[in-house]
Amino acid sequence: MSILALSGGVGGAKLALGLSRVLPQADLTIVANTGDDFEHLGLSISPDIDTLVYTLSGLANPELGWGRRDETWNFMETLTTLGGATWFRLGDRDLAMHVERTHRLRAGETLTEITDDVRRRLGIGPRILPMTDGRMRTRVHASTGWLDFQDYFVRRRCEPVVHELMFEGDAQPQPEFLALLADPALTAVVICPSNPFISVEPILSLPGVRDALHACRAPIVAVSPIIAGRAVKGPTAKMMTELGLDPSARAVAEWYGELLDAYIVDHADAADMDGLHPRITVTKTLMLTLEDREALARVVLDAAASVR
Repeated sequence: MSILALSGGVGGAKLALGLSRVLPQADLTIVANTGDDFEHLGLSISPDIDTLVYTLSGLANPELGWGRRDETWNFMETLTTLGGATWFRLGDRDLAMHVERTHRLRAGETLTEITDDVRRRLGIGPRILPMTDGRMRTRVHASTGWLDFQDYFVRRRCEPVVHELMFEGDAQPQPEFLALLADPALTAVVICPSNPFISVEPILSLPGVRDALHACRAPIVAVSPIIAGRAVKGPTAKMMTELGLDPSARAVAEWYGELLDAYIVDHADAADMDGLHPRITVTKTLMLTLEDREALARVVLDAAASVR
């Protein structure tokens, strides 16, 4: 069995963890969104990669939902006294990740090489691939003008009204990612319950990725990030409304369109699924516990098997 998962941050990482616990470790590859990546205080920061790394290694901060557990904040406290930019919080333990990544990128290593070395050092079995080793950045056209993604997401706390999204850069897909999509041994592609517009769409917008997914022989299964009109975490529902879409599980399926073979929705949305193209599976999609993550992972794999 060979499973390829496309993931953003927290929601995607939860399902990725579930998949990693019900599959042989070597059978899972996770492609991480890097449209959120940015440079801050001279450091190269990859938020979605780090969320996946911390979640799969058991180091994630369960209270904040991002960053590392057992974090301390001496760096930020000192930076505050010096008048530095503190709107993006970097914990002392987390800071080491960004310093090491920045040093190695400047020395000529690729983001793929660095991420793979880090995941092995932290005892993570599944591969974690950045969607690209190049530069692609998500930008938000909001009520205040064009904003870099982290400016919109963190500094302004998603408050500006979103009118349009743009993915800036000429990056090419990570080669192993495209090769996996063409591999006849691939069993399924899983689109994790991440924001379709700012976590999944950057991956799909890379040159050749949509064509490769359409040509892929493995079933493509998505899990809705919306439950009863609300996002479990983040601005997905707010963003959908501002982009003129109904904030619903159905609208997410329609956004992905013919790409999907199967679609997983929560019991709360079962009545709204009539007439959709992908095969619908109804289950509990809210992942509050480790058991929830594993159970949803099994449902996803069963859904893929049912259309294979």
